[in-house]
Amino acid sequence: MRSLFNTMTNSKPLLLLAFASIFMACEKSGDIQTYEENEWLSGGSQTVFIDGNGAYSQSFPILDAAKQQVHDIGDLGFESSFVTAPAPLHSGLGPVFNNVSCISCHIGDGRGKPPLPGESLQSLLIRISIPGFDAHGGPMPVPGFGGQLQQRAVNGAMPEAEVQMVLNYITGYFADGNSYQLTEPEFIIQNSYMPMPANMMFSPRVAPPVFGLGLLEAVSAEDVLQYADENDKNSDGISGKPNYVYNAVTGTMDLGRFGWKAGQPNVKQQSAGAYNEDMGITNPIYSNESCELQPQHDNLNDDKELTDSLLHAVAFYLQTLAVPARRNADNPEVLEGKNLFMYSGCGSCHRPSMTTQMNMAFPEISNQRIFPYTDMLVHDMGAGLADLRPEFRADGFEWRTPPLWGIGLTKVVNGHTNFLHDGRARSLAEAILWHGGEAATSQQKFVNMTEDERKKLIKFLESL
Repeated sequence: MRSLFNTMTNSKPLLLLAFASIFMACEKSGDIQTYEENEWLSGGSQTVFIDGNGAYSQSFPILDAAKQQVHDIGDLGFESSFVTAPAPLHSGLGPVFNNVSCISCHIGDGRGKPPLPGESLQSLLIRISIPGFDAHGGPMPVPGFGGQLQQRAVNGAMPEAEVQMVLNYITGYFADGNSYQLTEPEFIIQNSYMPMPANMMFSPRVAPPVFGLGLLEAVSAEDVLQYADENDKNSDGISGKPNYVYNAVTGTMDLGRFGWKAGQPNVKQQSAGAYNEDMGITNPIYSNESCELQPQHDNLNDDKELTDSLLHAVAFYLQTLAVPARRNADNPEVLEGKNLFMYSGCGSCHRPSMTTQMNMAFPEISNQRIFPYTDMLVHDMGAGLADLRPEFRADGFEWRTPPLWGIGLTKVVNGHTNFLHDGRARSLAEAILWHGGEAATSQQKFVNMTEDERKKLIKFLESL
């Protein structure tokens, strides 16, 4: 269905691109910078002008027929539900797992949400480890549980544990006297199939949006590293650092780009890890069951449950999901909100633009000026958001700066406005108020704004 939709709409982005170019050429040199930077086109030429519930699920508007076919195959794979073996199609679920398909967590290729109190986990998972590092410098798996808690199991196997969430409420005040209330989730792990170690660390993570990943992957490591300032040599209070993580294919330590702590080096490995941990599906990169050495393991040396060609297609699908265009980018209140965003220092981490590098084998992603509003580095976000669980070089206080492009369409696509790594923020304003650590100064500037200024800053974010 997406392919047919793209066929009908691909002409519109090209027409609007041409119109935007003519429009910008007519602008005077002293006019609003937004037009000069062409921020309407968040994904460069791979931007789509769709703002409905399919906004995150469109393929690149510029993609040759052969690549479009691979994208469509990957789309089907992303949406396919796995079942218990033996089965003629999509066999191999489990033995323990979190969900049955990619789309079950990344609904509409967008953002997951935490459960309501009393609900079971659907698009949120729990990463676990014990102190120390594995052979590659990553988190140390928990004996009997691995690196991720699986709360579901096939018939005849035991789920690893159940997870319940309760909410605690925190009241605060803006400088103008208006109050706000934040929710702080508390996750309770219970009914584990065997005792858990007392020193186990855990980190709840909601499923992040998956559009635009190929463009972020196409930004050179050198461009990302130019913004790193691990020791804050310029004394601006921002000390973003790169996370270097294990590449399971090459055996090297590469720049981490994806995941809440930048724990994966590329889209294909991120996809393979999700298949293995989230669904219990073995594949060419992760060939062992996630429950290996546990009682749930059937001790059979089976063939890979996901072929390399399908893994490649699913990764390519994610690499070629387009970015929705800005909305209301020329609105005066939006422009005032952007100025407030930059004045508050938010742009020091949520850097507006990047340029992808040249790729002769993939010209569709080459030399694109994109506006993801991220630096792809990890930053100390303070004690309030800390999970106290390290992941390679990222410590228990640090999180990767998430891209903000498309964030204003979350309600339209996913039906909620929950943000941050565990979905605790129920609005963009709450997400800002949770910022601490390196972002504490920016958070305080937001608190000190007038109500009208806060609304304009949020209106800017909703335009992304």
